[in-house]
Amino acid sequence: MAAHIRTRAWVSLSPNYERATSVLRKTFCHLSRTGTDWVPRAQSTMLTRGSVANTRCLCKSTGAAAQLARRILHQGAAAAAAAGRETPNSGRDGLRGAETGRGSGAKTGKGVKKIKAVDLALKVRKEKREADVGKVKLAKSDSPVLRRVQELRQFTLQLQKVHPNVLAKALKRGILYEDQELIAINKPYGVPVHGGPGVKNNIGEVLSILAKMTGGMGAEPLHLCHRLDKETTGAMLLAKSEESADHIHHLFKTHQVVKKYWVLCVGVPVPSEGVIDIPIIEREVSSPQPHFKMSLAPVFRLSEGGESVTRVRPSRKSHQAVTHYCTLASTGTSALVELQPVTGVKHQIRVHMSLGLGCQILGDHKYAHNSKLAPQKLSEGFLRRLGLEQSKARHLPLHLHARQLIFPGGRGGHQEIIVSSPLPKFFLTSLKRLKIALPGKEEP
Repeated sequence: MAAHIRTRAWVSLSPNYERATSVLRKTFCHLSRTGTDWVPRAQSTMLTRGSVANTRCLCKSTGAAAQLARRILHQGAAAAAAAGRETPNSGRDGLRGAETGRGSGAKTGKGVKKIKAVDLALKVRKEKREADVGKVKLAKSDSPVLRRVQELRQFTLQLQKVHPNVLAKALKRGILYEDQELIAINKPYGVPVHGGPGVKNNIGEVLSILAKMTGGMGAEPLHLCHRLDKETTGAMLLAKSEESADHIHHLFKTHQVVKKYWVLCVGVPVPSEGVIDIPIIEREVSSPQPHFKMSLAPVFRLSEGGESVTRVRPSRKSHQAVTHYCTLASTGTSALVELQPVTGVKHQIRVHMSLGLGCQILGDHKYAHNSKLAPQKLSEGFLRRLGLEQSKARHLPLHLHARQLIFPGGRGGHQEIIVSSPLPKFFLTSLKRLKIALPGKEEP
């Protein structure tokens, strides 16, 4: 095989993008088998401009690679002739430059990192997958609930692709309460409060933008006063100053904030009203998919005969968790329950409902099973009422809503502030399908 020569080839292909992509993939596979190294420059990856009229590739290759480039050019010209168009002359000029080795891309410095063609192809595929995120095709279905679940899933994926200004504008439209110190927003489903791996958009990142939209360009960035899970919807407080944030943190810490959550659960709690006082601890679950999950750590245990109750020593890693609950409305297989957590342990409501009362929250797939991660299992009658199949149950959203916040207003605390959040559309749809009426004077 001839010695390596420095070449620069700009190959201009026809508007037939599919054929051009197929030819390039075959070329990448051939070069990876022959051991030829591809050295992309700053813009060496495949570029798409407008209607993908031109695809350019900068490579360093041997005389055999130049022949392959010439073959690609001829195939592109044939495709262009079939479409009634001519291949630009820039491709021929670039090919002549590649043969003479006079291109600026022929020079490779010591700082240029060499990668193989297969690595370049994998990178292009990864970028294409990231570009396709959010483009979820909705399957045709006669069930309105299934269509709504699919729309909600698509909306959640699209929220990770929107510009931060768009997210801030959506939060501004959902403001529930505002004064000189606080702003209460209606947190949408699927939006995380804090950032993390794979999270592009979150409420914490758009607080400065939201502050300018509400208070002007010179406004101080808003401050988070508490947090809600990604799948939880409802009322959430933001402070306009650091002093106000510290004041709200003190109210939460001293249990002066009454938090009311509404959940739609599978099953009816017995008794219908009461207090759950069971500590919670985080444990590692040994399964084919090892993961961490919150669990109960009771301080009382039944004797072997079940005749007496024995108090045991609490674990040092457990956290005290107290939750008041009350059933607002119910049917034979489901119920609308209001909960007031006194403490603020991670996943407290979900654990107390699933493991304490034995009534899982609809859409809570994390705590649907004790020893594995799997979609929530629902009965045939329950699925029939929702108009779903078990295979589609994994797309059900978590029906956990922060309904109301009650706390003393102002620094003196003389006036009580009540912030209420309307139920999301998917929550109301599920209530209607399960034939659960909203209590008394409550409005959605």
